[in-house]
Amino acid sequence: MLNFEFFYAWTKEHLNINLDGYKEKQLQRRIGTIMKNTGAATLEEYAIKIQADPIVKKNFLNYITINVTDFFRNREVFDEFEDLMVTYLEPRFGPLKVWSAACSTGAEAFSLAMIMDKHKIAQAEKITATDIDETILAKAKKGIFTSVEIKNVDEENRKRYFTHEDHTFYLSNQIKNKVAFKKHDLIGDRFGRDYHVIVCRNVTIYFKNEVKEELYQKFSDALVPGGLFFTGATETIYSPEKYGLIKRASFIYEKI
Repeated sequence: MLNFEFFYAWTKEHLNINLDGYKEKQLQRRIGTIMKNTGAATLEEYAIKIQADPIVKKNFLNYITINVTDFFRNREVFDEFEDLMVTYLEPRFGPLKVWSAACSTGAEAFSLAMIMDKHKIAQAEKITATDIDETILAKAKKGIFTSVEIKNVDEENRKRYFTHEDHTFYLSNQIKNKVAFKKHDLIGDRFGRDYHVIVCRNVTIYFKNEVKEELYQKFSDALVPGGLFFTGATETIYSPEKYGLIKRASFIYEKI
């Protein structure tokens, strides 16, 4: 029997990561898999390996924090959101304050930046893009992507915002400079305020229901009235009015 109580406490103390809010069976299965790959027989042994070997630590963080994303993910839904940014948000608020939470490699934050650049939507400040994994944030800042990651970017935007060699695509400084990346733990850290847009997609599905509900309330509190919260295509919010939200479109919610 693996001692997950010890390991959760250890990661909180030594890695400043709170695993208590994740769905237990799913998370513990993932931890067990990557632990065995290192040759550790117990979580105590695995903790020692994480502390002693930067590569083991990096692999653990990458495996536990779900870093799967691409530009304009679920394109039809993203097109709906783009239309709302252009026809509703910008005319109502002018310069927009935007947060891409759990941003992974930055594809969604950069997608928002491309929309704003294309439609000349002013920014109140740089788009804030946050994630708990510092390694993935370092990758995001480089703005280097594969052809798979940009498969939903249309030809016009590829030519406008990327240069490429073979199957590697380099994002232009024009777009990279619109985004500021920083570390943030959705469960443990404070949220900012007065956002017009918050995007957090395909992340809350990994959390327990009580944590998910707490996060939805915190996201709502972080929005200005009339601001929009954009979730993933598997993250329907039931009874959104409980959090001070109303459904505006598929997986898009407005702060009342």
